[in-house]
Amino acid sequence: MKTIEYVNLHYDFCAMVKAFRIIALVEGLSYIALLLFATPYKYLADDPQFVKMFGMPHGLLFVAYIILVMVLKSEQNWNRSKTIQILLAAIIPFGTFYIDKKYFSTKASE
Repeated sequence: MKTIEYVNLHYDFCAMVKAFRIIALVEGLSYIALLLFATPYKYLADDPQFVKMFGMPHGLLFVAYIILVMVLKSEQNWNRSKTIQILLAAIIPFGTFYIDKKYFSTKASE
C-alpha cells in the first residue's frame, strides 16, 4: 500500500513541477511581451491597448507562479535562498528561463 501511495505522490509532484514549468515559461514570455512590445507601444504611439491586453493575463500568471513556488517550497523543503531566487526570477526579465534551466531542467536534476 505504501508503494502505491509513493507512486501517487511522486506522480502528483511531477505533475505539479510540469505545471510550474509551463506557468513559468508563459509568465516569462508575457513579461517580455509587456516590457519589449506593449509598454514601448503605449508610450510611443500613445495607445495602451496592448498593455491592457497583455497586462491581465500576465498578472494572473504572476500570481499563479508565486502560489506554485510557495506550494513547491513546502513540498520540497527548499531553503530560503533558493525560494528567494525563484521568487525574484519572476520580476527579472528572462529570470524564469534561467531558474527553469538551473533548477528544473532534466540536466539540472541529474
